Order: sequence, then C-alpha cells, then structure tokens
Amino acid sequence: MSTTVSPVLTRRAFTLHEDWVVVVLGGLLIGLSLLGLPFAVPVFNWNSTAELTGKVFSAANLQLILTQFVYLAAVAGIGARLTGKSVRNFALGFPLVYLLTLLALIVAGSPQARGLGLEAVIFSLLAGLIVSNVFGLPDWLRATLTTELFVKIGLVLLGTSVIFGDILKAGSLGLVQALVVVLSVWYFAFWTCRKLKVDDELTMMIASGVSICGVSAAIATAGAIKGDPKKLSYVISLVLITAIPMMIFMPYAAHWLGLSQEVTGAWLGGSIDTTGAVVASGTLVGETALKISTIVKFSQNVLLGLAAFAISLYWTYTNHPNAAEPEGKPTLGVIWERFPKFVLGFIAASLLFSFFLAPETTDGLKAGLKSAQGWWFALAFTSIGLETNFNDLFKQENKKPLYAFLIAQTFNIFVTLGIAYLLFR
Repeated sequence: MSTTVSPVLTRRAFTLHEDWVVVVLGGLLIGLSLLGLPFAVPVFNWNSTAELTGKVFSAANLQLILTQFVYLAAVAGIGARLTGKSVRNFALGFPLVYLLTLLALIVAGSPQARGLGLEAVIFSLLAGLIVSNVFGLPDWLRATLTTELFVKIGLVLLGTSVIFGDILKAGSLGLVQALVVVLSVWYFAFWTCRKLKVDDELTMMIASGVSICGVSAAIATAGAIKGDPKKLSYVISLVLITAIPMMIFMPYAAHWLGLSQEVTGAWLGGSIDTTGAVVASGTLVGETALKISTIVKFSQNVLLGLAAFAISLYWTYTNHPNAAEPEGKPTLGVIWERFPKFVLGFIAASLLFSFFLAPETTDGLKAGLKSAQGWWFALAFTSIGLETNFNDLFKQENKKPLYAFLIAQTFNIFVTLGIAYLLFR
C-alpha cells in the first residue's frame, strides 16, 4: 500500500539584518522628504498653562502629532517586519513607547526644563526607567522594543546634516583615537579580569564591551567564542546601566573642565559604550559635540569586525573547546559580517546632502529631517529605559565581574579624555 504525501508549500518570511533594514528605512525617509512628503513638526515648547492648552494641545497641533504617530509607526512597523519581529506585538507595544516619548517631549518643552538645559532624551529615558523599574514590563512587550533600530535610523538621518569634509577630518582623528583606546582599554580590562579571576568567557565579553562599542561588541564577541547567553545578558546589563550615569554626568564634567565641543564630543564618543547613549550625551552638549561624538563612535564601530576576527583567532587557536571545531575556524568573512552596515547609510546621506542636492533643497528639508532624527533618538531612549532593570545588576552572587567592569570603565574614561584632548583641542 502506497501513500502519497501532498507537498505543503511554506513561505519563509523575508528578513534582513537590522543594519541593512536601517539603511533601507533611512533612505525611505529621505526619499519621501525629497518627494514632498516631509515629516510633520508639531510644537512642544510652551511658557504657560494657557500656551500648553492653546498651542501644544490645539486641534491643529494634535492633528500634526497624530500624523507623526502614523508616520513613525508605519516606518517602525516595516522595520519590525523586515527584522523578523512579531508585527502584532509591535503594534501593541509601540503606542506605549510613543505615548511615553510624547509626554517626555511635552515636559522637556516646559520653561523649567528649558531653563535647566535639559533635553527631551533625558525625560524619555526617565519615563522608560520609571515604568520598567516601578511597574515592570511583560516579556512579550520587552521583546518588541527595538532600541538599536530606532537609534540607527536617527543616525542615518544625522548624516543629512553632517558635511562630508567633517567626516574625513574627524574620522581620521577618530580612527587614531579608536585604535589607541581600543587596544589600551581592551588589554587593561583583560588584565583586570584575570587579576580578579573572572572566567574566560566573561573576560572576553567585558573587555570587548568596555573598549569597543558596548552591546554590539559584547554580542559580536559572544558569537565569536560561542559564549553563554546568560553571561552575555549580564554584560549587556552592565553596559546599559553604567551608560546611563555616564551620558548624563559626563557633559557636565566636560563643561566644568572647560573642554571645547570638539574635545567633549571625542571624549563622549570614545568612552560611552552604546551608540545611543553617545548620541543622547552629545545632544546635551551641542550640535558640534553631537557630530564629533557620532563620528568618533563610528570609528570605533568600524573596528568591530577586525576585533571580532582577532578574538576568533585567539579563542580558536588556544586551549578552548571551540578550537577543535572546524566550523569555529575564523575567516575574513567575519570582518564583513561584523562591520556595522548602517555606517554606510550615514555616509551615503552625508554625500547626498554635501554634493548632490542644491542648497535651497537641503535648506527646505532640514527642519523636517532634524525633527524626525530627534524623534527616533527620543523613542530609542524611552526604549532603553523600558528595557533597563536595575535588579539585573545585582542578581549575580559573584560581584567580581561587576568590579572588573567598573574598574575598566573608569580607566577608559580617563585614558579617552587624555587622548581626545591631545587630538581634538
């Protein structure tokens, strides 16, 4: 007796790496602006209760806010779909992120906040932290958060306001700084972990996370050495939680030290471990500091592929279990695999606005694109707050990895300050 099995056609969802999705979405936003569909720019600044109700909450402004929400939700929804996230869960979670960010921008628009010089990203972060640490988040909602996606879209749009000559100048100096910082800080962190008898996997993740680019470096290192996901989660928690006080207090320390925006930007970009926190911190200082800090952080990000390749070599050819696995042998493809592709979108946007568009065209697009950039950054920091739980830092009984991380980060802050001052003053 024979049986026939009818073939079942299954369709695999088309997905892209997050960095390529960011390039696509950033290009889409710029393209829509060029086609005459600019980003809505509502008003959030107010000086009195009458202005708050009559201007911010006016029917015309609320219509702009609604248009903006639909615009952001549609683009972010496409991003969720292309990166393989649940669109249904995203549709349920994004309105919360948007609402918290909207409230943060309204608070930041108050005369008291403007008088203190506090930017919207600070209030976005605080709103997310309060919800996460006081009320808690269900796992499904936490899984919908796309912090890196939001940050990287904002960074691609930032390229529209950065003249390409600035990239060449600051990027060359940033690469010199990145090489010195990454090598010195990585070795110091590695040495510190060894002295404190931290295990090998955590040692590699901590050293890379502190010295290169935070979460991305820790993830790349974990992939290169096939590390324990629980240890990776712990290092990511350390990176995110320590980035918060750094991004808030370092701009004020720079002001107290009398540092220029160029030196401050290089210091922030070289020492703060997450791209998003670098952007928020640079925003607190000024436009020049934001541009320099971003370019310097990009310079460090570019080294991620080379670092992952070198770590793969070290790990594979030492006495570790992975050394016996043929598929664990590193190849040059690791460099391209780890290379942050969204940097290409940033450079392409800068080239377009530096050389290919007429000045009157770029002037007409700046307000909308700058507003869109600010919103993506603000959404990212609401998400950072929502996904950061301070209890995660204290779950580990063994505090030695925490001590090693903090010691290495302190070393990173002072070394990067010295190098930034020498190169960018």
